[in-house]
Amino acid sequence: MSGIKKVLAVTAAAVAVVLGTAPVAEAHGFSSTVYADLTSPAREHVRAQLGLEYDLLVVSAADAGKDDPLFKDGTAAFDSGDSTQQAAALTRHADSVISYATERFTVTADGQACTAKRDGDFTMEQREGVPYVVLVLDFQCPQAAAHEIRSGLFPEAEGYVKGTKTIVTYHLDLKTGSSALDDQHPVLSTQQSTGQRFWEFFRLGAEHLLTGLDHILFLLALIAGSRRLREIVLAATTFTIAHSVTFVLAALGLVHVTASFVEPVIALSIAVVAGWHLWRLWRRGRTATDIEVNSRSHLGLDRAGWTRLGVVFCFGLVHGLGFAGALGIDEAWSWQLLWSLLVFNIGIEVVQLSLIGLTFPLLALLRHRAPIAALWVTGTIAAGVSAAGLFWFVQRVTGM
Repeated sequence: MSGIKKVLAVTAAAVAVVLGTAPVAEAHGFSSTVYADLTSPAREHVRAQLGLEYDLLVVSAADAGKDDPLFKDGTAAFDSGDSTQQAAALTRHADSVISYATERFTVTADGQACTAKRDGDFTMEQREGVPYVVLVLDFQCPQAAAHEIRSGLFPEAEGYVKGTKTIVTYHLDLKTGSSALDDQHPVLSTQQSTGQRFWEFFRLGAEHLLTGLDHILFLLALIAGSRRLREIVLAATTFTIAHSVTFVLAALGLVHVTASFVEPVIALSIAVVAGWHLWRLWRRGRTATDIEVNSRSHLGLDRAGWTRLGVVFCFGLVHGLGFAGALGIDEAWSWQLLWSLLVFNIGIEVVQLSLIGLTFPLLALLRHRAPIAALWVTGTIAAGVSAAGLFWFVQRVTGM
């Protein structure tokens, strides 16, 4: 077993060094999310409140690149971490910012373009630990029975992100709804069908888990630390129940926890669950055969197994808050909204079960045919995942 201990220790150290020297990147840094809330406060007017990632808005709206005054002022304010300075930098270059936003986010009324102007000052907020600009636009529209919303903000062609989702909620044309726009589906009509809206939320939930590296690593840690099908089923079910509860409550606005707490705890959960498996390997100090015999001698869960489920449940509650933050909907109760949330959650679960179905049988086969190799594989996975979780935890706590 001493050889296995050395392998685990060396692997953890190596992964930590690699992560420590790698460029700083958020776990959700491969894509961006825009949040848009549209209402009609007066006849022939549409009010759009946009939530835009601050750093992306600065670099995208800077026409002259790094030599643009907006880029220089905006990046300096971003590096300062001061929200007041960030809002002030945007105000000094408001024309460039508004021009960029209104060219790529448009509203039409029965096919006729609405004219947009800024309504109020720039303000700042935090979403999933990332600074966001809140920009309110007033669209003056011809009188119409239906509106179309088009979003082309932060496209992949600009080269800053791989893709952008625009989460739209609207109260227009005597209708209330929500939808998700992207490069393949850039337009929303207030006359969209229920089936179209639900498919978009199913797709959004599936894609969020697939592109959310921290959630995938948490699931991978659960799989690596589960020796039997019973264990992974119980762990996955516990995680699903926990994150579903807080996800719905938070998205409905009944529970609110700041991203500055949620995001570091999600990162810590990755490290703890993966580290649990490493600790079990280290503590037992037996051969692979001894471990296999011992695991088969218990039909139910022992005390450690129940403790692990308790830890998974607690962290699942926090992950649910993270899912709700990513969805970006914070509204009062409605059956339509509830069904949208449930479909989003189903999309998450389908991907989660698919990942378990693909990876766990392979590990089970490896444990049956090559127990020592299985320990190396699961130990290496757990060490890498734990190091990544600790790295993200420090990054999110310190704001690096």
